[in-house]
Order: sequence, then C-alpha cells, then structure tokens
Amino acid sequence: MSVVVIGLTGQTGAGKSTVSRIFSENGFALIDADKISREVVEIGKPCLNELADYFGNQILNADNSLNRKALAKIVFTDKRKLESLNSICHPFITEKIFRLINQNALHGENLILLDAPTLFESKASDFCDMIISVIANPELRCQRIMQRDNLTQELALERMNAQLEENFFIQHSDYIIRNNASLAQLSELAQEVADKLKVYCQEKYLNQVS
Repeated sequence: MSVVVIGLTGQTGAGKSTVSRIFSENGFALIDADKISREVVEIGKPCLNELADYFGNQILNADNSLNRKALAKIVFTDKRKLESLNSICHPFITEKIFRLINQNALHGENLILLDAPTLFESKASDFCDMIISVIANPELRCQRIMQRDNLTQELALERMNAQLEENFFIQHSDYIIRNNASLAQLSELAQEVADKLKVYCQEKYLNQVS
C-alpha cells in the first residue's frame, strides 16, 4: 500500500491537539511538526545560530538556549519579523519532515498524519495528499489560549492575529472541523473524519493495484 500523508493544521486554540490524538489512536503514524520545530532550535543547532545572527543575542538565555518568550515578543507584534522567523526555520523543519515521512514508509507505515500549525506557511502542505483544518470562533479560541498558555487577552489576540485568516483555511482544506462545542463533540467529529480517510486510503490502494 502506498503512503498517504494527511496534513492537519488550523487556528491556534481551535483544538487541533485533540484531533491529532484521535487520528493517532486510529492507526495514523504521527509526525509532530511542533516537536520538530523545538528540536531544530536546540543549543548548537544551525537553525538557532541563524536566528541569533538575525535577531541578536537578546533571544538567547544565559546558557545559549532559545528564549522563547523574548522571541515571541518580537515576532508576534511584527508580521515582517514573523515572516523572517519562518523563512529561517521552515527549511530546517520541512527537511526533517520529509526524512520522517520516508522513514515511516520504510517501516511499513502507510497512513501518516502530519500535525503542523504552520502547514501552509512552511509549504509542508506540498507533502500532503489531503488537508484537514480545525477552526473555531475567535472568542472561544482566545479563552482557550489564555487558559492553556497562561497569557493575557492582549497576548492571546496577538498570536491569533499573526495567523492566516479563517477563510484561507476553508479554501485550502479538504476537510474542515469546527470546534465550537464540547470536547466530546470534537472527538466524535475527528473520529468521523478519521474513518472516512481510512476508507479513502484503502480505496486509493485498491485502485493502484487493480
């Protein structure tokens, strides 16, 4: 069976992590782009060195690790600087994503979920056969971000405003999951989409071998 890569993205605070967990429980091999983005900026990594060269040592802690709060303060208030951050980090992230897709394929994994908050911005969407976006009402997202990350409303809104507009996700996705209700309802919706995509993958395989 050929590899099918499903891209999962969406708005911050919309509930993407819950959807990712449901897919993982249903046999999809998970590639976590958030985890990769943390790995590429570890101490001594070329990506972190490039960031320090561009933004200055103000984004580094005393031990030369990345000061995430200092970097966030810079980029979430200036879209040009956020674009610069992405242009530095995304090549390192997408290179590792590509390697992990190949590694999963070699180990016989044929259903892969690429969980990536910046799926479109990083062009990792190019690796995907289908794309799911999780969206929610702004008021709910703001409340969730404030609670999840212990942020003020102002900082939560800054992070929301730094993302793509809702219409972009709707126009560029094969499936949209709206999370404006309970966690139980979100889990049901995610399960429904996971089931549909497993059938899609099976049919795609049958068409290739027939």
